[in-house]
Amino acid sequence: MSQIAGEPGNQDFVEVRLPAAGAYLSVLRTATAGLAARLDFTLDEIEDLRIAVDEACAILLQQAVPGSVLSCVFRLIDDALQVTVSAPTTDGRAPERDTFAWTVLSALAGKVDSTVAEDQTVSISLYKERGAGPGPS
Repeated sequence: MSQIAGEPGNQDFVEVRLPAAGAYLSVLRTATAGLAARLDFTLDEIEDLRIAVDEACAILLQQAVPGSVLSCVFRLIDDALQVTVSAPTTDGRAPERDTFAWTVLSALAGKVDSTVAEDQTVSISLYKERGAGPGPS
């Protein structure tokens, strides 16, 4: 892990890139658990984050370009973990925020957001503070 150039505060990051296929999501669940444990998250908080990352990836994989790469950036920010998953999509649609899946993400991760880049890459960001418990986005 290394310091992110040009960004203030204590931020380390890890980036994982893998095929945009459900068979590889266990790698991200394991990375999520390991990094959250490094920040002394509770077992319940770790499990919530694992499920949230899995759900965010499932949302993206529904519209990911076949054969593309799913990127996941973990940022360790003091007592918080920000996880951003991104994938090039076929239609560049942001996830609907009034769905059950979005409600699950918000409940498990605390803060949730999504963006769409000009090249139709969709990103979902999850932000969870240690000890903050679940909360709305």
